[in-house]
Amino acid sequence: MDEVVELYRENGRHIFPHRIKGVLSALYRALLLGDTVVRAGDGALREALVGVLGELRVIDVYERRGISLSVPTVAMKTHRSWVFKKTPKSGPRDDLYPLVDVCMASSAAPIYRSLAAIDDPMAKHGLKQIFADGGLRANNPILVGMIDALAVAPPGQPIEVFSLGTCSRPEGEHLTEREVHRSMLKWKLGADVAPLSITAQEFAFDNMARFLAGILTQAGRPVRTLRFPKKDVPAEMMPFLALDDARKAAVDRLIQQANSDADVTKSSCDDLNNADGRMVKALMMDLPAMPATGVDWSAL
Repeated sequence: MDEVVELYRENGRHIFPHRIKGVLSALYRALLLGDTVVRAGDGALREALVGVLGELRVIDVYERRGISLSVPTVAMKTHRSWVFKKTPKSGPRDDLYPLVDVCMASSAAPIYRSLAAIDDPMAKHGLKQIFADGGLRANNPILVGMIDALAVAPPGQPIEVFSLGTCSRPEGEHLTEREVHRSMLKWKLGADVAPLSITAQEFAFDNMARFLAGILTQAGRPVRTLRFPKKDVPAEMMPFLALDDARKAAVDRLIQQANSDADVTKSSCDDLNNADGRMVKALMMDLPAMPATGVDWSAL
């Protein structure tokens, strides 16, 4: 995690060179900056990813580490979901995609970032494929993971689905009747629509997964889901949670919250009577040991 934090400290402000703070900043960006901001951010993100992942492909992660991947995106040519996938039951379609391209596709959030134009490594025509952020339809991908687990696990094998949250925050608005007639400006030219969609999805998919897990368990296929940390972040965190906020103050505050969440999670793991804590501890103890010198990405 130290490497991840440092990567964002060094590159965050270049990936998001202009933060949408309100209506005026949205207008300034729309009228004066055009696509300059997202174009610059696109180049900065790709450079940062190449520096870490190099030429690693989806198949490399599966063959060298035994780790399956399912990464949701949206294919712009059809406006339908596309999951970059490698599991024991998936075919070779996505095997040769570089991880850099997959990351670019899965994080191509409209308004905040460019769409992702990437090569199809299995095709000879040389045409780019265009993708948008998978968060448009599966910002909470818990059902994607659960379905893949059900597809590959032997009959009767218990399944545990862990959702590692990223700051569940208190949401909602108290609106008067006069405030319902919102124009584009009130929505910050669309910038406020994405958080609304994301929040609604996260809640809906969590509950659908929980209900489905209960039904499957009753039918004799044990499935359990767990999201941690579970608590909403403190209200004082709200000014630092915008998607494009790469300020030092925001990064520092996120690190503080992460430390707090880690402490709470460890307390749960140390509590022998806490079922969720026992589940998390078993997961952590089952992970391979981290080298003292950090991860050698080239060896993955």
